[in-house]
Amino acid sequence: MSSIERFIVVVLFDGVDLLDVTGPPEVFALLQRELDDAAGYRVVLAAETMDPVTTFAGVRVLPDTTFHEVSKRSIDTLMVPGSVEVDGERRIRALADPTVVNWVKTLAGRTRRIASVCVGAHILAAAGLLDGRRATTHWSTAQQLAAEHPAIEVDADPIFIRDREVWTGAGISACLDLSLALVADDFGEAAALRVARQLVMYLKRPSGQSQFSVPMEPVSTTRRMDELRHHITRNIAESLTVATLATHARVSERQLTRIFKTELGMTPAAYIEAARVEVARNQLESTDDTLERVASACGFNTTDTLVRAFRRKLNTTPTEYRNRFRSSV
Repeated sequence: MSSIERFIVVVLFDGVDLLDVTGPPEVFALLQRELDDAAGYRVVLAAETMDPVTTFAGVRVLPDTTFHEVSKRSIDTLMVPGSVEVDGERRIRALADPTVVNWVKTLAGRTRRIASVCVGAHILAAAGLLDGRRATTHWSTAQQLAAEHPAIEVDADPIFIRDREVWTGAGISACLDLSLALVADDFGEAAALRVARQLVMYLKRPSGQSQFSVPMEPVSTTRRMDELRHHITRNIAESLTVATLATHARVSERQLTRIFKTELGMTPAAYIEAARVEVARNQLESTDDTLERVASACGFNTTDTLVRAFRRKLNTTPTEYRNRFRSSV
């Protein structure tokens, strides 16, 4: 194992999401405990000044150094967290302060590897560091990222994406998965898995793992849609065709399809499949049921149908998923 100490700079600024800042250093610090030698990472928090920074959570954090000071040396990994604003209708919008963007652009020129955490991708995008690349961000701001930066191939599904020397992460807790992937890239899978166990993550999630689950889908705006979603969940093992759902909702099949597309942005069939995969995920994590029993309980007619749905939604198979996320040890 290499004894090189890698210098990591975490960008700090007012309004930053707290877990974006503290999650990755925790992973890197745990690695130190798991290594057989003293090598690993040296992590510093850098801001424009040495004044305390107030995070979105209201917790104040002290920088270790300034952007100007770290710009004088070579950086192994530049980690860029993000921040958002929420309006009166609870709509979320990612922010990219011009001063922070300019410093990130400057520091990127001295950096071997760049990683954004959650909505930090918007800062990388504003700095021109994601143009021509595939990238992800938190699902709630993915449309904003794609609209504001058409030169980026935005994929809102994976929990993190690596495109050459630039890594982008998705939801806030996915910062742990991204950091573990960086550890694996530097020190190997075995070291990353040892850290994952310390975090009680059992196994680190692969980059293709979806950041979505059915409960995380956008909240519906009508009582009728809420009732339909509950009906689907309660009857997940039954035949849930468009015709039967339309009859239950007392609307035409065409109107039902239009309601789903307007409210949830997907067809009834796509939502039902997502709901069934979600239930199957829970059973695979918490039971020893055979794939045949899981498929039947979740409304999939055959195990082949279950496997195909997992490949479409999660880019893995039910067996691979169970091996990674089985909750018992």
